[in-house]
Amino acid sequence: MPLQQGSARMRQRTVLLVGIAVLLAALVLAVVLASLLTHGRHEVSPKMLKWKDRGTTKNLQEVILGRCYNYITAQHPELGDKDCQKIWESLKDAFIYKNPCNITPEDYQPLMELASHPIPCNKSLFWSKTGDLVHRYTKSNQNFLTLEDTLLGYMADRVSWCGDPSAPGINYESCPKRNECESNPSSVFWKMASKMFAEAACGVVQVMLNGSIEAGAFRSSSIFGSIEIFNLDPDKVSEVHIWLMQNIGGPQSESCSGQSIQRLISILEERNFKIICEDNYRPVQLLQCVHNPDHTDCRLCTNST
Repeated sequence: MPLQQGSARMRQRTVLLVGIAVLLAALVLAVVLASLLTHGRHEVSPKMLKWKDRGTTKNLQEVILGRCYNYITAQHPELGDKDCQKIWESLKDAFIYKNPCNITPEDYQPLMELASHPIPCNKSLFWSKTGDLVHRYTKSNQNFLTLEDTLLGYMADRVSWCGDPSAPGINYESCPKRNECESNPSSVFWKMASKMFAEAACGVVQVMLNGSIEAGAFRSSSIFGSIEIFNLDPDKVSEVHIWLMQNIGGPQSESCSGQSIQRLISILEERNFKIICEDNYRPVQLLQCVHNPDHTDCRLCTNST
């Protein structure tokens, strides 16, 4: 009988030890799986997610280098000492292999320093919701420069890029929009470039706004309304000329006496700027009339009989 009791106890002990071993193995496995899943989520989540904006522009390196060389050789040979290869490398280093929602201004600082150049006084032209019109104007009138007419803006205009922590480090499928995450490569880049463009402005500066937008021509949330306007230097800028352009044939949603324009004027006056606002600045309106030559707004003498 004592022998049988000893055997029973040994069997119980064996079962207990096996149970403990199985439990420990299960716990270890659970920890390992959790670690792998957490690691995987952290590393590949940006790539696994389908962002709402277009992916990195195909042949991005060739596009950036081609635009850079064209700008410093054909358009502005006075900038021929710029190193386009270094400029490309600094742009690539700003986003490659990085989570596209964790980009910082520091990532772009080397690029800003390499690509910056002086802006002549009286030539800075800012804009909001008038992109096509304002760039048609600067192409026909070399007396003005938008941000997209500088080296930085020219290289990046209508180009997209973002990175990914996993290989190959660049996401060609999709990139995040601003409403998905604020610190995405495009938003951070344009904010920094816009700030630098505004800081460089001197003399008389111009801003072209859209008077046919029902929500108002001046928007505090725009790049101009949130960044550029507050980085103009009152000690360097003598006047701000507002060109409020309405579409040929309307709608005429706002004039210089409108609510949003008066809010803009108040902000500028508080910062000690002199302001001139003009509805439908004629040289720009004539450019609009190229596509609408027979419209009454485009007649040279609207009061003729």
